[in-house]
Amino acid sequence: MYLYKNWRSTVSTSWFQFVLLLVWLIIGIGLRFTNLTAKPPWTDEFATLVFSLGNSFLPVPLDQAIAPDILLQPLQINPAASIGDVIHNLLIEDHHPPFYFVLVHLWMRLFPNQEGLVSLFAARSFPTLLSALSIPCAYLLGKLAFRSPLVGQLSAAMMAVSPYNIFLAQEARHYSLAVIWVMASLTCFIIAIRHLQNRILLPLWLIIAWVGVNALGIATHYFFVLTLGAEALVLIFVAWQQYTHAKSLPFLSPLWWRIYFIAAGTAVAGVVWLPGLLQNRYSSSMTEWIKTERVGLDWVNPIFQALAAWVTMISLLPVEAPQLTVVIASGLVMLIFFIWATPILVRGLKVQLQQPETGSITQVLSGVVLGAIALFFFFTYFLGIDLTRGARYSFVYFPAVIILLGASLAVCYQNPDIGKWGITGKKAVCLIWLMGLISAITVTSNLGYRKYYRPDLLVPVIEQNSPIPVLIATTHKSLVQIGEMMGIAWELKLSGSQANTQFLLAHQEKDPNTSTTALNNSLKALPRPFDLWLVNFHAPIPETAKKCVSDTQALPAVNGYEYKFYHCH
Repeated sequence: MYLYKNWRSTVSTSWFQFVLLLVWLIIGIGLRFTNLTAKPPWTDEFATLVFSLGNSFLPVPLDQAIAPDILLQPLQINPAASIGDVIHNLLIEDHHPPFYFVLVHLWMRLFPNQEGLVSLFAARSFPTLLSALSIPCAYLLGKLAFRSPLVGQLSAAMMAVSPYNIFLAQEARHYSLAVIWVMASLTCFIIAIRHLQNRILLPLWLIIAWVGVNALGIATHYFFVLTLGAEALVLIFVAWQQYTHAKSLPFLSPLWWRIYFIAAGTAVAGVVWLPGLLQNRYSSSMTEWIKTERVGLDWVNPIFQALAAWVTMISLLPVEAPQLTVVIASGLVMLIFFIWATPILVRGLKVQLQQPETGSITQVLSGVVLGAIALFFFFTYFLGIDLTRGARYSFVYFPAVIILLGASLAVCYQNPDIGKWGITGKKAVCLIWLMGLISAITVTSNLGYRKYYRPDLLVPVIEQNSPIPVLIATTHKSLVQIGEMMGIAWELKLSGSQANTQFLLAHQEKDPNTSTTALNNSLKALPRPFDLWLVNFHAPIPETAKKCVSDTQALPAVNGYEYKFYHCH
């Protein structure tokens, strides 16, 4: 008994908490930097690289055959570029706010200047470090929310190995920073909720901090407003609870006026970006992929897409492995795991809801998650904007899921018998964490959350089948298509086989025939023989191309790239 009490006393000390948190941080950093540059960059990451350098996509020539080096020119380091160039080019050509891109611009200045293309490691290491920062942030948020170091530690442990978080970490994009702002906003939100429940005025520092965090969140990603929307829904619920208990309108209380000041300040911080977003002529073409018209079974796709994002916050085995047997086995193991784990996690949340000390905060965080999900489906089914198609957009409520997971696991950890297959609570927690660790390795090994665009698979196909000069043609609407071709040019440069390759970006506004005409003119001007590869070419095939010999051999399908192959002699 003395040894048990002594162990409990040791665990509760601050130094032990610090050491344990340091263990999660080391594991998390190690996982996030594993194979960091193994996956090829894709079109969104090329946008980050180009704009963060202060460069532009506009100088890339359209409607004419160009060499790979010309296509990759925006990826060249530009020492003369400034922060003003980053903001200017981004607001003109893209549809994202500039804060993250400015930070990456400054970050990449820390790396030695080098000849050739920008460093992919430099661009990806920044969000990787930000993602690692989310681990101690999860500890602080979990400890604050539930007033429990155990909840904080388990939240940090799950954040360290979450396959979803590692997927975001290894992308040269702004989502890891957005996760930090979501956690900071939730921290302010929880403090505010407690002040409202205790009838205490919000302090001035909290008002300033919350508005500042929200402003930075919106300046990082516009979808951060979905987090704010979910928080607003919960605040409305809290006000309704106060009304039912006090039978008076809480909205008129001085307590709530400070909430209104926060809402007004946040609104101003968001509205400043609205003119630039509305005037950007490229925004609609770059968001077409999430605007859908539903027919038949398309109505249920968002449900399964959302479910896939929720599952991968905890577990993701190699369901994208090339071997079918591995895929089937991984799916079965994940199914068995969730059949076993789901009742345990649900029971843990129910216990937290029933506790007087934790019931309210469990309701609040659950409300944030459910509110955000409701907003997702509202946009999807009523506005025709399918936010569930991009798993990365779930960053708006992902931190709340992790904190609730940590709270549920804390109940499990303290329960010696969970009544499932004779496994103790501590062993169950270890098994769930171990599943997360294996899932994290799955992501870093490119067997889960694989890149949608796979130029690393397409380039070998081209090299093996085209020993003569090659023209790769695609239709162009925005920087998205330039990024798709940049991926191919990047791989060609890495393989050293770009000398005999040219690219054609056949521009297309509304009439597809403009792309057809551009391709037709280019084919007439090129000396023969050459091979024509139509890659993601969405326009009628010109007569000049039809005179070439279509290759009929069965070539492998490549993610992100639909292609046809012609021999022009």
